[in-house]
Amino acid sequence: MKVDIYSKPSCSLCDEAIDVVERVRARIPFELRIISILEDPAAMMAWRYDIPVVVIDGELAFKHRVDEGALEARIQNGQGGTRVAQNHAQDE
Repeated sequence: MKVDIYSKPSCSLCDEAIDVVERVRARIPFELRIISILEDPAAMMAWRYDIPVVVIDGELAFKHRVDEGALEARIQNGQGGTRVAQNHAQDE
């Protein structure tokens, strides 16, 4: 499973999204690429008003904010696995 985050420097929403994705990745390993839209003209045209954008295996998954529980469920379903660990927010 491959997750791409389209972001740019000095973007607080991007930093938050990366933190969420990294927390999920600590529980469920997957390939992660962080792509600066400043270095990719096509990404700049596509996402400049929507970053951060999270794409999972080529499919748009999240824009602006990443829901940790939804991301974890999507990764689990994509990998056909079971939950590895549970965070406290999922207990509520």
